[in-house]
Amino acid sequence: MTENETFHRTGPSRRALTAGFAALAAGGLGGPLAGRATAATPPGPAGAPTVVPALREWTGAQGTFEVTPATRVVVPHGDARLLALASAFTTELEETTGLRLRRPGSAGHRPRAGEITLAVDPSDHHPRGGERYRDEGSRLTVTPRHVSVTGPAYAGVVWATRSLLQILTGSPRGDALPAGTAVDWPAYARRGFMLDVGRRWFSPAFLRDYIRVLSWYKFNDFQIHLNDNEIEPPDGDWSRAQCAFRLASDDPAWAGLAAADGSFDRATWDGFEDLAALHAVRLTPEIDAPAHSLAFVRFRPDIGLNGGASDHLDLANPAATAFMKDLFTHFTPWFRSPVVHYGADEYGGPVEQYRGYFNAMAAHLRGLGKQPAAWGSLGRIGGTADGYDKSVRMYSWSNGWYGPRAIRKDGFEYLNINDATLYIVPFADYYHGDGLDGRYLYDEWAPHVFPDGQSVPPGDPALHGALFAVWNDLVHEDYDELDVHGLVEGTLGVLAQKMWAAAPAPGTGYDAFQERVAALGLGPGLERVRNTSG
Repeated sequence: MTENETFHRTGPSRRALTAGFAALAAGGLGGPLAGRATAATPPGPAGAPTVVPALREWTGAQGTFEVTPATRVVVPHGDARLLALASAFTTELEETTGLRLRRPGSAGHRPRAGEITLAVDPSDHHPRGGERYRDEGSRLTVTPRHVSVTGPAYAGVVWATRSLLQILTGSPRGDALPAGTAVDWPAYARRGFMLDVGRRWFSPAFLRDYIRVLSWYKFNDFQIHLNDNEIEPPDGDWSRAQCAFRLASDDPAWAGLAAADGSFDRATWDGFEDLAALHAVRLTPEIDAPAHSLAFVRFRPDIGLNGGASDHLDLANPAATAFMKDLFTHFTPWFRSPVVHYGADEYGGPVEQYRGYFNAMAAHLRGLGKQPAAWGSLGRIGGTADGYDKSVRMYSWSNGWYGPRAIRKDGFEYLNINDATLYIVPFADYYHGDGLDGRYLYDEWAPHVFPDGQSVPPGDPALHGALFAVWNDLVHEDYDELDVHGLVEGTLGVLAQKMWAAAPAPGTGYDAFQERVAALGLGPGLERVRNTSG
């Protein structure tokens, strides 16, 4: 990270850890750094159809359901949301099977031969699945005559359609479903991926594809890091450093803020939100300040530290906090996620100023109807957790900056996005420049596992789940979005399995599991990315 005349950032940065973690990236995370995953419940039955993540429960029956041109996806009359899903699912079935199917429609009281019925039943429940089943569980019944999908909520129905498509993808002819009943639900509420688009432009087509790919593997959270800047300015000159804010408003008051090399206007963002809602993926926006704020300082030099020669806001100047409040007031209506991430990491100024900003922005976001989330940084910024807004959801990214046990002890709810385990910095010699350690993740890791003896109890109610991340620190390195995809793809299935079930697929070692993932690919409907591992 950078140093300036006034403040010094000490310790390893989230984006720029030095050689200690380079050794970890090269050698994996075994030994004393590693915890071991312990599943609270068995992850699924042997003999179930090939699905990633593996089905929790499966009871086989005799026969198969054959998808034919007469097959039709049907939903309850008047359910517009399920009808939209049925239409998309029909298109995906056609791409998967190569068949032209009947148009989707409304269901009768009894399923007819050849029908695939999708329905939400809020009364559906499952003793083992509990709250997780109520939010995202599903019951999938296949008979030789028809298929029935039900779930207590929309997300579970979406996940069951992903299971059906994967089963078809893995079948010998691509058009047969084995008869039986599957009951499925996740172990954790949040399962996601974070992409830094602040330091490198990613096309709308790529983001749309990643919404589809994440849904294919039942991830439900796509966090988009919307602003950032070069870590070290060229020759110490911040006026020459790369920076970007990726949202483009048509309001003249914000003209000039959006990055010239690429940004998303409201219509494009709405398209992301529509697609994500269809696929049961939440878009979590992140606007990062008061550090990592060069795009804002360049737009308004008067709110920057050192007269604007910094990537820090000057929190001694009330105009800096007022600017950020105005920014969130303007852009938050774009965001449909109940959670908005406001960064709040790695600030080097006085702790009193930081605490005031942290609390003021949290209150402002709640006033806008959003749950505030932030990077856990209180351990290194200084002071104690006393006086901080404990309703903020913490992202536990660094044991040094604010480890999970301290976060838990201080009373915050949190997620695991630990840098030593879950960060990719493409082609860097620190963190995981060549992609994450899939074998370690599959054999040893689960969302409650943190390095350096910081693991927390499995099923800790304050732990919402986990995300992995791509940080584009190397702003001058020659690579593109497809290169990033190549680094991410190799552990998508592994992370999906471990975030969903907190355990490996039953009876399946790492190599066999990766063969299964490669065979299933990335799912239908893709515009830009392709399966490179199959």
